[in-house]
Amino acid sequence: MALLQISEPGLSCAPHQHRLAAGIDLGTTHSLVACVRSGVCETLPDEQGRHLLPSVVHYQTGGGCQVGYEAQIFADADPLNTIASVKRLMGRGLADVKAIGSRLPYDFVEESGMPRLKTAAGLKSPVQTSARILWELKTRAEQSLGGDLTGVVITVPAYFDDAQRQSTKDAATLAGLKVLRLLSEPTAAAIAYGLDKQAKGIYAIYDLGGGTFDISILRLQRGVFEVLATAGDSALGGDDFDREIAHWIMQQAEIPEDAAHTRIRSILTIARQAKEKLTDQESYPIEFEGWCGSLSRSQLEQLLKPLIQKTLPACRRALRDAGLNNQDIQEVVMVGGSTRVPLVRKMVEDFFQRPPHVDIDPDKVVAIGAAIQADILAGNKPDSEMLLLDVTPLSLGLETMGGLVEKIIPRNTPIPTAKAQDFTTFKDGQTAMALHILQGERELVTDCRSLARFELRGLPPMVAGAARIRVTFQIDADGLLSVTAQEQASGIKSEIVVKPSYGLSDNDIEQMLRDALDHANDDVETRNLREQQVEADRVINALRAALKADGHKLLRKDEFNNINAGLDKLLKTTRGKDAGAIAQAIEELNKITQTYAARRMDAAISQAMQGHRVDEF
Repeated sequence: MALLQISEPGLSCAPHQHRLAAGIDLGTTHSLVACVRSGVCETLPDEQGRHLLPSVVHYQTGGGCQVGYEAQIFADADPLNTIASVKRLMGRGLADVKAIGSRLPYDFVEESGMPRLKTAAGLKSPVQTSARILWELKTRAEQSLGGDLTGVVITVPAYFDDAQRQSTKDAATLAGLKVLRLLSEPTAAAIAYGLDKQAKGIYAIYDLGGGTFDISILRLQRGVFEVLATAGDSALGGDDFDREIAHWIMQQAEIPEDAAHTRIRSILTIARQAKEKLTDQESYPIEFEGWCGSLSRSQLEQLLKPLIQKTLPACRRALRDAGLNNQDIQEVVMVGGSTRVPLVRKMVEDFFQRPPHVDIDPDKVVAIGAAIQADILAGNKPDSEMLLLDVTPLSLGLETMGGLVEKIIPRNTPIPTAKAQDFTTFKDGQTAMALHILQGERELVTDCRSLARFELRGLPPMVAGAARIRVTFQIDADGLLSVTAQEQASGIKSEIVVKPSYGLSDNDIEQMLRDALDHANDDVETRNLREQQVEADRVINALRAALKADGHKLLRKDEFNNINAGLDKLLKTTRGKDAGAIAQAIEELNKITQTYAARRMDAAISQAMQGHRVDEF
């Protein structure tokens, strides 16, 4: 038997103390909380034994609110004050929110530059609404576990950007939760399956939830979960299935589009019921406002097939990014309630050429994986060798001269990570540097997304190119970015934590990747042109400064005119779009100025040696 550890009086390390930690799946349609108890991971039910919590909040006059099933009751009667699918609104700007909200019966207003939902309890942000859902799950966990939570792991879609991840953390803070880590949903599913099944090999995690879709390719070996590639759509899921069915019901019942807004919740509820019933049935009867009919499974599949097909290009892209093909995938793991639809499973099986893995309840698998990770991070399993290597979905970089993007962290880099690169000044005497942080795959600033700007001031004045500014990009385990710039000689430093006020629009990430592929050749040519133009500007500025300083002393009139002619030719060439011609003009000017450069060097040496003997050197 194991011996108990003996400690000095008052210094016991409490060997049997178990820190309470939980995993939370903050979902679009439903949310869950799970915990490891007595070595078993399980989702925690409410007092009625229900494990799923509808992600719905109903706001009341006077400031009160209800959450979950109690809130869902008001979806039809009071749709303006009953907020559902708030996950889709997290970290988004007003324009994006209005675009999404056009399909939802909410009133949006702008307050302090941020979108707010207009409710009977006042203006509410998506963060506040999500916090209320998290608070409900926190209460359930603490009542079930009989104590306060040490911390939680909250899952987010792999394709959530910085703003959406930060909004999730803000919601958790507002709910009084300590976030141990934000964990990508596909990675959480891999933890649940990998630890339970001791899996080794390469897995595809197909995660189709209520509002988001992710596909991740992971390598699992000896407790290491490495995400090789990820892709997806942050605005595609079961909600879209419901809307497609609802649209069909409206057509059959001959309900005009302009009258559907006030009835959309009722229609969506019927649509969701039909979708769920047709998982096991061949036909489902529907009655709505005097219209009676039925929806068959074959009709349902015709409606949903175009939406399911939208997930397949992302699967192809993830495989391509990972350098793999279908035959390399050992098994496909299905995650998310929408993967219960038989057609989803069939199309995924056809694509990957193998039956998908559905051992664990697809609604619970993410929360279970998060709880396992939370238990480890809380310190309950100090001997655990599990390592998570998530990835960043888009490249991160910095603007350089000529409007170019220098990529510091390429997409699909495992996180957490930190990478640094040295930059220098462009002009003599430069005492400040503006830094512009960007996200995207294109070569030009105008084709990428701006994340943040900050300045490094107080640089010691030096000649152009002498300063060494080290810029460090650091992404933490939650996928959040911080950037530091430091001048190496003086130690002058500036830093910023990137917290953009809005996220990417629905298809921005997919579109950015597609554009990068479509314009790859053009981008290379454009970058080459810009680089040559920047080099030409550097040569022109340096030569002009030299001529102004001592050109009249060291050059004959014909030499001076010859150099100016070369300058004029280079200036004219830089206005064109031929990178080769610019490079040739720079080379010609360098040849013309070789004699002048030698004379300047001799003059500088001669001046430095005045008053000294050669043997002193």
